Formats: sequence, C-alpha cells, structure tokens
Amino acid sequence: MVLDIVQIQKILPHRVPFLLVDRVTDVRVGECVEAYKNVSVSEPVFQGHFPGHPIYPGVMIIEGMAQAGAVLAFYTGEMNEEAAKNKVVYFMSIDGAKFRKPIRPGDRIDYKVSVIKRKGAIWVLDAKAFVDN
Repeated sequence: MVLDIVQIQKILPHRVPFLLVDRVTDVRVGECVEAYKNVSVSEPVFQGHFPGHPIYPGVMIIEGMAQAGAVLAFYTGEMNEEAAKNKVVYFMSIDGAKFRKPIRPGDRIDYKVSVIKRKGAIWVLDAKAFVDN
C-alpha cells in the first residue's frame, strides 16, 4: 500500500512544518510500515540548526519515525478518517536511540517501523531511520 501526502494528511493531525512523512511506501497491517521524508534546505529547522552547517535534528528523526508508526496504528486499528480526527498518538518512552551519521539537506530519510508487541492502546515499536541504506 502506497500513500501520498494528501492521504497521509487524512490520517495524521500534523501539518507543515511538523509533518515529517512525505510518502508511505508499504504498510503491512499489524506488522510494519515503511515511509520516507525528503530533507530540504528550505525547512525552517535549518535556520538555527546550525547556520552554515545544516544538520537535521535527531529529535525530528525520532518524530518522523513516530508519525510513520501512527500510520501503522491507523491501519491496524481499522480506523476510518473520521475516527482518526478524534485520535492522538503519544510517545510514552524512547529507549536506546542512537545517531550514527548526520542527516543533511538533500538526504532522503527512510523509516522502517515494526511492531514488537501490542497490548490494547499501548504499542511497543522498533523504529529505524536510514539514509542511503
């Protein structure tokens, strides 16, 4: 299943500049989601992070993975767009975050998020972000 930005905006409440998923390339209901974001130098975050040495903030990478995970939750929960308007997904914790390489303007971040376990409304996800594999 592929979702473009218009379809993503029907699911997620986020909007530019905080909508951090440009396209969903695969959803396997109850299992995993793959999505990506194209990082552009025109994004407001680069005005201050860091002038003359633009680096995409790690917290934005984590938020993008969370947004991809919310798309997975939407489809796994068999919600409709009207129900999604009344739902908000929150972080409870982040364990073991590591950043191996700086992300710069022009990069494409590929998100891969999979379900580790789910109990009611609580989900434990494994999320990874890649640039050039």
